[in-house]
Amino acid sequence: MEVSQTSPLLTVLEDHQYEVDRKVENRLIGGWKSAIYIIGVEAAERFAYYGLSGNLIMYLTTVLNESTVSAAKNVNIWTGVSTLLPLLGAFIADSYLGRYRTILISSLIYLLGLSLLTTSAAMVIPLQFRELLVFISLYMVSMGLGGHKPCIEAFGVDQFDDDSEKGRKDKNSFFNWGYFAVCSGGSVGMLVAIYIQDNVGWAIGFGILTGAMVVALFLFIFGSNTYTHLVPSGQSPLTQVAKVIVAAARKWHLPSRKDYQDESRCVPVAKEVTPGANQFKFLDKAAIIDDLDAPCCQNSWSLCTQAQVEETKQIMRLFPIWSCCLMLGVVSAQPTTFFTKQSSTMDRKISSTFEASAASLIVVRSLTTVAFVPVYDWILVPTTRRLTGSPSGLTILQRIGIGILLTVISMVVAGLVEMRRVGIAREYALFDHPNATIPMSFWWLLPQYIIVGLSDIFTMVGLHQFFYDQMPDGMRSIGAAAYLSIFGIGNFLSSIIISLVQVVRPEWLTNDLNSSHLDYFYWLLAGLSVLCLGFYICAAKCFVYRQTCYGLP
Repeated sequence: MEVSQTSPLLTVLEDHQYEVDRKVENRLIGGWKSAIYIIGVEAAERFAYYGLSGNLIMYLTTVLNESTVSAAKNVNIWTGVSTLLPLLGAFIADSYLGRYRTILISSLIYLLGLSLLTTSAAMVIPLQFRELLVFISLYMVSMGLGGHKPCIEAFGVDQFDDDSEKGRKDKNSFFNWGYFAVCSGGSVGMLVAIYIQDNVGWAIGFGILTGAMVVALFLFIFGSNTYTHLVPSGQSPLTQVAKVIVAAARKWHLPSRKDYQDESRCVPVAKEVTPGANQFKFLDKAAIIDDLDAPCCQNSWSLCTQAQVEETKQIMRLFPIWSCCLMLGVVSAQPTTFFTKQSSTMDRKISSTFEASAASLIVVRSLTTVAFVPVYDWILVPTTRRLTGSPSGLTILQRIGIGILLTVISMVVAGLVEMRRVGIAREYALFDHPNATIPMSFWWLLPQYIIVGLSDIFTMVGLHQFFYDQMPDGMRSIGAAAYLSIFGIGNFLSSIIISLVQVVRPEWLTNDLNSSHLDYFYWLLAGLSVLCLGFYICAAKCFVYRQTCYGLP
């Protein structure tokens, strides 16, 4: 069968068929004028989120009377769901609603969930009914996060034009300064909201978070006339991936493409060689024309273009990196769970009249990021750029690898501090006294929070940029959701590890931390993180960057 450039087959199966309708509107606006509103929205939303998540374990244990272990599991599960739902939100945004409308609708759901949580804390109701309302409101917040989080970040990057050198430089800065705003908002949220929750009242504390989300929604709407929009394709980009896999599976018995002497049996390819084209070569069979394709050339589940094949390979290349980073999510779950419970057993007096809340040190994690992002962007990047010759100084994968190494160090330090804390508890015979205050300052926990904060600068920003840049153009929101899903799966893994430890070594984690061996748990996480770091190094060495219009990252 002769295949020409005018054949019906190629008319149906155009290259990038799901991207051709993703037209840009208002490109002459956009830029920092639009991005500044989005950064403000991110800061206000993170104020609300971290003001809630940072002290949630204390609310569950002190108000709902849950045990420490049960509360830690519930926080991990809620956080996991909150960071996995963005996969659904991103799918809807990229395929149907667009990012702007998805952000708007999800913000309203988010606001409704916080309002219900505030109402449940203000009402005098039976404990069982209060618990039901709390979890309904928490998962409404998760639904709001599912649409808001992946889209607001990708929508911010959309404001910059990749076709201009200035736009590309501004985009790289946006990743750093966007995360700077996230951490600034989160820091203020944890300082202000958590203090009010512990010392004034939970209803007022939750009410402030609701007000922050109102501000976020107002800022987003106020900047509407300045935004650049990408029009959704109207069809699912994930469906294109599925079509390639199905078509390749159906033709598994055929010889590889290079074994065909007659090129008319293959869909034509571009002259340029795509980086990594020799990887996942079994997918190339999706672009081979067999005898069944001639009479049913309209069936795109049977035959795909080589461009669709290459984009599917592009996505599959990301999976090893994604899976090797899952321990980042496990370690990231500790500051809002066991770190906070450690702090609750220690001396938190700042002065003779002021005692800090148990969750107050969480703010150190964000403050570390706020302080170090300018150092990274203004000093570290130019210095490493001169040493490596790379425009970004460190490559994205090098940046992430350094972050993983820092998480290992954080768990080692946390284990050493916990050994010291348990030793003092033993010295003062404070076993079986879960509410006793150990004569050890909570400032001992400072190093582990700082190291986790430093690791965030390398991993959070690096992963966000990595999945945005390396995803096909029509799947940028899904790329942001994929990066968030690392922390969602990580939170679920944290709950699973806790459950396994309770079965195998129940004495490690009990309701009384003074008689537990939380330090052993931290050693375990450090060991698993070292294992993942080893796999990550291997995956990073094999990874082939996507060729973008501005070169390799």
